[in-house]
Amino acid sequence: MHCPRCKSEDTAVVDSRLAEDGRAVRRRRECTKCQHRFTTFERQEMSALIVVKRDGTREPYSRSKLEHGLWVACTKRPVTQDQIDKMLTKLEEKWGGNKKEVSSSTIGNDVMKELKRIDKVAYIRFASVHREFKDVEEFKEAMNKLL
Repeated sequence: MHCPRCKSEDTAVVDSRLAEDGRAVRRRRECTKCQHRFTTFERQEMSALIVVKRDGTREPYSRSKLEHGLWVACTKRPVTQDQIDKMLTKLEEKWGGNKKEVSSSTIGNDVMKELKRIDKVAYIRFASVHREFKDVEEFKEAMNKLL
């Protein structure tokens, strides 16, 4: 593990414990060169899961790509990193079950359901991208369903 401050490869684990969600290992590390302390999280990779896109193409599931999209929708909203982590972990378990592939529409719909519970503004922002609203009327219709 590289130190985020000095980029040294020589770091030591100071403390290890199960993360709050119970599905990751939280490690406190210290750089032996500059003594900077930082935290890392180790969780099982979902690389075996393949996402089937709308156009039929397939690509490996990327938690970081989905998380980035969620943070765009949650910009300036009272949503915490912990809420996003728990939501993604819960959904990844659902998608990963016994399946090797999951459609992007399933991912989008499941994320929208969870976002609707957490923050309605973030839900509408995410839905506007996922559902690709064609005009203002489609957007109004989604808003009316929300209200």
